[in-house]
Amino acid sequence: MSEIWGYARCSTDETRQDIDRQKRELLKMGVPDERHVFFEYASGASKERKELVRLFETAKPGDTIAATEVSRLTRSTQHLCEILAEVQQKHLCIRIGSFTVDCRTEDIDAMTKGMLMMWAVFSEMERDIISERVKSGMRNAAAKGKQIGRPTTTADALPRDFWRTLKLYQQGTITVSDMAHMLNCSRTTVYKYMDVAGVRR
Repeated sequence: MSEIWGYARCSTDETRQDIDRQKRELLKMGVPDERHVFFEYASGASKERKELVRLFETAKPGDTIAATEVSRLTRSTQHLCEILAEVQQKHLCIRIGSFTVDCRTEDIDAMTKGMLMMWAVFSEMERDIISERVKSGMRNAAAKGKQIGRPTTTADALPRDFWRTLKLYQQGTITVSDMAHMLNCSRTTVYKYMDVAGVRR
């Protein structure tokens, strides 16, 4: 029996609301439940995305992969070509918003493939434009003597709940994953807090 799998991505773990929005949209697109959604916080330009790799390892011939936008899958035309090649090789169907490319029984037609490539080109251009704007803003701020980036986190600035959960972790009562759940943050953030606090892992 074929299944529908969803993929959601945001650039950082601070856009949790956007991930939740993508999940809701994926459910409306036919993904049966959140257990069928692979999600992660990673750059769209990066190919090193564990959850996307896991998704393709999980999907079987005849299954469908869904994403809300092409930029969630990738912002690189080269990477999109690689994704489409894998979709064809594994005989999958890929659904991006209301656009469907079905490779379960036949190859992608030239017009459909061309449209996908155009989407990827525009996504890549958007990423480059945003990146240049950010760099320009940082240069202007530095020229005016302003601090660039986030202020350095100190032990005194760590959340109070972190210290409470840290004691439980050090006692062996909970794991790092439990801490992340209790603090409503990612494991990466918990490790960052530990480093700031000088805790040996």
